[in-house]
Amino acid sequence: MRVHSFFDAPTYTLTYVVFDPDSHDAVVIDPVLDYDPLASRVSLQSAEQVVAFLRENGLTLRQILETHAHADHLSGAQYLKRHFGADVVIGERITEVQRVFKHIFGLPASFRTDGSQFDRLLTDGHELQAGTLRLAAIHTPGHTPACLSYKIQDAVFTGDALFIEDYGTGRCDFPAGSAETLYESIHGKLYALPDATRVFVGHDYMPGGRPVRYETTIAASKRENIHLRQDTTKEQFVAFRQSRDKTLSAPRLLFQSVQVNIAAGHLPPPAENGIRYLQMPLNLGHPVMDDGTPTQEEPQG
Repeated sequence: MRVHSFFDAPTYTLTYVVFDPDSHDAVVIDPVLDYDPLASRVSLQSAEQVVAFLRENGLTLRQILETHAHADHLSGAQYLKRHFGADVVIGERITEVQRVFKHIFGLPASFRTDGSQFDRLLTDGHELQAGTLRLAAIHTPGHTPACLSYKIQDAVFTGDALFIEDYGTGRCDFPAGSAETLYESIHGKLYALPDATRVFVGHDYMPGGRPVRYETTIAASKRENIHLRQDTTKEQFVAFRQSRDKTLSAPRLLFQSVQVNIAAGHLPPPAENGIRYLQMPLNLGHPVMDDGTPTQEEPQG
């Protein structure tokens, strides 16, 4: 098994092509659709790099794997599906995320919250055959309730649960996020994997200006992760994570990305005028009157 990584600098996102060099079977994990928020325009540079790599190496794309409904980039899953016909896969608890954000975005009644926008919904422990590649889904919620990590041979792809040891772990302040749950996901599940297991992370923010890193090990994480080591207690982690999350700004593409990603990367359908529109909540959590004056109303959502 080989792993090839792509780094999207604007969103610090890592996309992976995992493939068998003998059979040429492949999966793609967390593909990116480029989005310019100032022009409100999508483009295909990141997705086309993945397409080019698959074609240049004669790979057969078997599955497109999402670790969760990302809040920082739009998914390129549908572009890859259009070109290769592969299924788009995510954790079964995406339905919970869909229900929350259908309300927040005021999506139409026709928007389904049964996960049917995706081709396959995986449960914890589900094993999936992708040609000669065999992967196991590990439910690792906390960042979101639907987060999955994917174990393929001696490697695990952790999405936003566990990062490189000098950056730590994912935030837990999104709707239905939980620091207690993330602790159990990492400490109870990921850290139970063999120490030599390779860890491929969903983002790298290059702390201290170091070069991009995308790979570590379970042993290094247990020994050195600055947020959660093997000897970190749940109480210590929860107190740290909750305190830190209060200081974090919202992801730059939070509203744009989530409403696309809960629909498996499908862009909103065109309106009657033929233009596609994203729905953007205004002053979510801080209600205002129509002139911008703050109100004392309870926030909706």
